[in-house]
Amino acid sequence: MAISVHPFDAPLGAEIRGVDLADVSDADFREIAAAWDRYSVLLFRGQEISEDEHIAFSRRFGELEIHVLDQYLLPEHPEIFIVSNIMRDGKHIGSPDAGRYWHTDLSYAERPSRGSLLYAREVPHDDAGHPLGETRFASSAHAYDTLPDDLKTRVEGLEAEFSLAYRLAKSREEMGLGAVMTDDQESQVPVVTHKVVSTHPLTGRKCLFVNEGHTVGLRGVPEEEEAPLLRALWDHITRPEHVYVHKWQVGDLVMWDNYPTQHLAIGDYALPQRRYMHRTTLKGGAFG
Repeated sequence: MAISVHPFDAPLGAEIRGVDLADVSDADFREIAAAWDRYSVLLFRGQEISEDEHIAFSRRFGELEIHVLDQYLLPEHPEIFIVSNIMRDGKHIGSPDAGRYWHTDLSYAERPSRGSLLYAREVPHDDAGHPLGETRFASSAHAYDTLPDDLKTRVEGLEAEFSLAYRLAKSREEMGLGAVMTDDQESQVPVVTHKVVSTHPLTGRKCLFVNEGHTVGLRGVPEEEEAPLLRALWDHITRPEHVYVHKWQVGDLVMWDNYPTQHLAIGDYALPQRRYMHRTTLKGGAFG
């Protein structure tokens, strides 16, 4: 079967059909890479891949991150970060609060992640069999393109601060979730600064790089103006017309470009409804 690309009815995203991610030819890989640059979010349904195959496919796009929250790494494959609500011996085996705020993966890093590849192994369902735990993806590039001119002028040249410790503390306070980092982990991810209007290093497209999950504040903005300005940007980025909503199925692999997108995981499930996913994360390059 020939590979085919099917765009979503949204400013981002497409489904790729006719490919087995365990065995991707060079020609098909080039088409996938081009589609990723164009659509930012790609969906592959019905995949049956091992951990090694997941890692191998991911590595074709670049070097992989080893997540700082190493308690959630797959022991035999530390390139894989576990996202799950499952508990063992009273502890979560994966990150239970991953994505519960609009965010960009590793925006709190000096070099934010290029992309993430999330593979669904267990998906929770309600009593009627409908999938729970959807993920919403917003185009922060489309959001910049449609930002009113006065706001574009206001944010051009501004810088925002980002912190993982901030997001984890927020999760613990508001949801009773969120890992407590060790001193060593916290030292690896100090507060960093990025441009609010950033440029994709590969496509050259501008995007709004602030998010509800990791953005602590704005540099050089009066305190009374900071929160309203951030809220205006966040609300604009996540307007419904900027968003693709993904309903998960077991065997889905969704990959997204972290530069021009944000995402939000909906936590509308609880044990004994189980969610278990594996994520690889691509290292980023110069960005800003």
